[in-house]
Amino acid sequence: MRITTTDTAYHLDSGHYRLTVSRTDPSAELEGWMTLSLIASVATRSDRDETYETLPPVLAERGDVAVFDFPQHSTAWETKTVRLTCTPETIALEVRVEGDGVISDVTLLGGRAVLNTRAAGTFRSAVHARGVFNPTPTHPVHVVRPVSAPLALTVIGDASPGRLHAVFSPPPLALAFGKGELDGGATSVPEGPWLGASVRAGIADLTFTELRYEPLDGGALLHFDYECQTAVSGAWTSPAVIFRAASSPWEAVSHHREDLVEHGLAPRGPVAERHDWWSGTIFCGWGAQCARAAGRSPVELSRQDLYDEWLARLEEHGVVPATVVIDDRWQLTYGNQEPDPAKWPGLREWIAGRHARGQRVLLWWRAWSPDGLPAGECVTDAAGRAVAADPSNPAYRRRVGEIMRRLLGDLDADGFKIDFTQWFPSGSHLKAYGSTWGFSLLHELLATMYAAAKRVKPDALMITHTPHPAFGDVTDMIRLNDVLELDARGEPVPAVDQLRFRHAVAAHAMPEHLVDTDQWPMPSRADWLAYAREQPSLGVPALYYVESIDNTGERITGDDLRQVAKWWRR
Repeated sequence: MRITTTDTAYHLDSGHYRLTVSRTDPSAELEGWMTLSLIASVATRSDRDETYETLPPVLAERGDVAVFDFPQHSTAWETKTVRLTCTPETIALEVRVEGDGVISDVTLLGGRAVLNTRAAGTFRSAVHARGVFNPTPTHPVHVVRPVSAPLALTVIGDASPGRLHAVFSPPPLALAFGKGELDGGATSVPEGPWLGASVRAGIADLTFTELRYEPLDGGALLHFDYECQTAVSGAWTSPAVIFRAASSPWEAVSHHREDLVEHGLAPRGPVAERHDWWSGTIFCGWGAQCARAAGRSPVELSRQDLYDEWLARLEEHGVVPATVVIDDRWQLTYGNQEPDPAKWPGLREWIAGRHARGQRVLLWWRAWSPDGLPAGECVTDAAGRAVAADPSNPAYRRRVGEIMRRLLGDLDADGFKIDFTQWFPSGSHLKAYGSTWGFSLLHELLATMYAAAKRVKPDALMITHTPHPAFGDVTDMIRLNDVLELDARGEPVPAVDQLRFRHAVAAHAMPEHLVDTDQWPMPSRADWLAYAREQPSLGVPALYYVESIDNTGERITGDDLRQVAKWWRR
């Protein structure tokens, strides 16, 4: 890298980017892409953290690495320094503080300050791009949105307004800014160039629940929500935001994964041996339950007799899945996972029967549910009521071990489809046994389940919807999850387009993992057929429908099922 110095700035040319770092104010110009605000805030439970003086940057050169430190006087911390670390290909931005406090929020690319010029308030970075790529599915479906539109990468969500953005929980923490025209459909990706912006942090440092891109009036900053659950005593450094040029958003996601692997923050691939049967076709009964419900709750129809009926119809038309997923709700309680004898009077014998036919059986597991658990094993609210299972609690971890011995040992099931990881117990007042939170606590939940399952049955298959590279050690297969409906204009988005987008994210974030292509809900029979045709080329095909499409009531014919069988064979 070449660095030249003037009275007012450092000029850095790496061959991959040009950066001008101001010597008079906390900013840097990333040529063609951003005017970086080098203000940051680390707010605590008791203080908003406002910078009231910025000092000139200090440059340290270490071979082909240049480090710029921007010391700042803070209302909340004894010391605060924003650091830019420049390598030939990347720029890393982070903030370091010293003192004591419980972190509520962190902002990078901007924050609250009174500058030396006496300008005051919240400062943001300027983004010189047209669009921003979002790697997580949302409703409305909007993969590359205008750079002026906010987005969230999170482990919190559901289907209510403003919360349907945790279909992947967690997604890869990688955005991409593009300069192409935004004139395509909801899942289209314009031509480049692109600038990736990803978060470098391992599980231990992923204690926030949400990363938000917050644009306003030509500026933007990144907001990390720590929910007053991360305590600092001494020194603390935030996760780093890594900027790197990319030819496409998919390359930006690949860069994110490579960066984490190279820094020892994510596994290169799965940690368990892959077994041949994992790649076999899947039948999941949830779509059939929904289609048969007719005004009832679909969970009432997770029944042994109905699954036998559906599997018999599939086999009649040549569709013989290698794996069967018994979906919601085969169990009496979500927390303790006991089979419901009224619905599944002979679950052990039923599983043995499927094994005799050469099939495997997975059980659906609702993550976090406190249903049937004592409050002492749960995250609790201000009134002491159970909100979610607490994987930091040794008693709950022992319970998970007992459940695995019962389900994988005594019943001889073959693994789990783990759902609802987005129902994270969010709240600054919530109490857990341990000190982990956010992405880190979710990883602890899945790690507890994963290790306990593998101890009982080493070839147990664990399916999650967590395509963040650091979660590669707690899952065997990434599920693409529920299909959404409309774009930002209220127009339908083809289900198969959503399949391709989601598969591309998972394949670039976790290329060594299998992909469960999923299949629910389908807008129509035509959408379902198009989706089913594409599935075998993108991952493990999963069939959800047997008799009809739940959204439209359209009948599924024998010819339809025979066509599915042909696609599966091919």
